Amino acid sequence: MGETLRTRTFRWLLNLWPCYWGTGARVTRIAGDWSEVRVRLPLSWRTRNVVGTIFGGSLYGAVDPIYMLMLMHRLGPDYVVWDKAASIRFRKPGRGTLTSTFRVDDAEVDEIRRLLLDQPKVDREYRVLLVDDQDVVHAEIHKSIHISLRNPS
Repeated sequence: MGETLRTRTFRWLLNLWPCYWGTGARVTRIAGDWSEVRVRLPLSWRTRNVVGTIFGGSLYGAVDPIYMLMLMHRLGPDYVVWDKAASIRFRKPGRGTLTSTFRVDDAEVDEIRRLLLDQPKVDREYRVLLVDDQDVVHAEIHKSIHISLRNPS
């Protein structure tokens, strides 16, 4: 699904938000149904560390809010979505532009809703890779997302 005016506007505003802008990353695409988001992180004067590679904080900051935002939009206002935990494994120094693609398909959304019928909360685990233009993995990030119903009946 392509971008809509709403997701394009959200992308533009997210990229201007100081917390995200400071990472040096840019969201380059948000699918109209929030099922896919793409992020680009270049090596630049803003992201370069003392040894000339992409700063670890920029690597993590580029991906930090994405799954939470996707799930908030996919599930809607009746759900509470919070980042719970994260870990990052640096596999190879970033010496060029890195990208990442995030996906939350309909089956995942349906599974979360199904689980919340029987339990007050669920934690979901997601893995995201930051790769170069040859698909070499430079960083692997694991995110744990907490989800519950806003007003359980």
